[in-house]
Amino acid sequence: MMEKIKKIGVMTSGGDSPGMNAAIRAVVRTCSYHEIECIGIYHGYQGMISGDFIDLNARSVKGIINKGGTFLKSARSKEFMTKEGRQKAYNNLKAANIDALVTIGGDGTFTGAIVFNKEFGFPVIGIPGTIDNDIAGTSHTLGYDTALNTVVDAIDKIRDTASSHDRLFFIEVMGRDAGHIALNAGVGAGAEEILIPEENLGLERLLESLNRSKQSGKASSIVIVAEGDKSGKNVFELKDYVEKNMPEYDVRVSVLGHLQRGGSPSCFDRVLASRMGVKAVETLLDGKSNYMVGLLNDQITLTPLEQAIKGQSKIDKELIRVSDIMSV
Repeated sequence: MMEKIKKIGVMTSGGDSPGMNAAIRAVVRTCSYHEIECIGIYHGYQGMISGDFIDLNARSVKGIINKGGTFLKSARSKEFMTKEGRQKAYNNLKAANIDALVTIGGDGTFTGAIVFNKEFGFPVIGIPGTIDNDIAGTSHTLGYDTALNTVVDAIDKIRDTASSHDRLFFIEVMGRDAGHIALNAGVGAGAEEILIPEENLGLERLLESLNRSKQSGKASSIVIVAEGDKSGKNVFELKDYVEKNMPEYDVRVSVLGHLQRGGSPSCFDRVLASRMGVKAVETLLDGKSNYMVGLLNDQITLTPLEQAIKGQSKIDKELIRVSDIMSV
């Protein structure tokens, strides 16, 4: 039986994503609504170890719902991976009279929360914040929708150049283990081919696809490549392969990189962050721990943290079929 919670800590960890600030805001204001205290923890688990805390109230978080990144900062902590580091973190939380934690991040953040809960019985709830959308138990992670819109906007701009010069562009997007950004942005931006980690299409299939595009009268093409795609060692190797086998193509590479993480969150991400923040706090107040707040069938749901990190987010097979049809 958990003791009555009077003070909740909130932190962001791992890679930043649009919507994290909106989620912090939601946690803080839900705490204020229920008349309990909220403490912000700077720099994730490392800040927990160093005791880098700040008192937050409803006015502390004004004007941040539209801001990208995280005002609480984010960092990776090797020290938290040690028993001694986690003990320091626990001691600091107890000294500050913090009763429970809301952690916003991805699988590394949730793994740390699980270990911390097991060792000290400290109540934790996770909010999924990662643009890759690679967490099980939710159809959308915070920042994913914003990243998609950022990528589509970038592809639209690159297509202008591709069309003007009759070029083939390989555009690399984030997605080391999951192809959600590549697949959805590729369909949304009308890419001729999409390469993702879940479907190793092979280099021969790529050449066949580009040949079909040429024969159908297309003078330029866009190929979206998730960074974790296994067709080649990297996007530059793909470029070299196509240039060698199809010298008629003028090939260019554009790596979108970290611009995908930044920017003002979309309305969808702001609303999702608000819903998840409310649910996270109220779940702790209900005496529950070790869950991730997620979105399934437009309903806010709870998934055990271990299931969230061990399960696999599923790629939409129907969307792959749609992509194939659209590329004729």
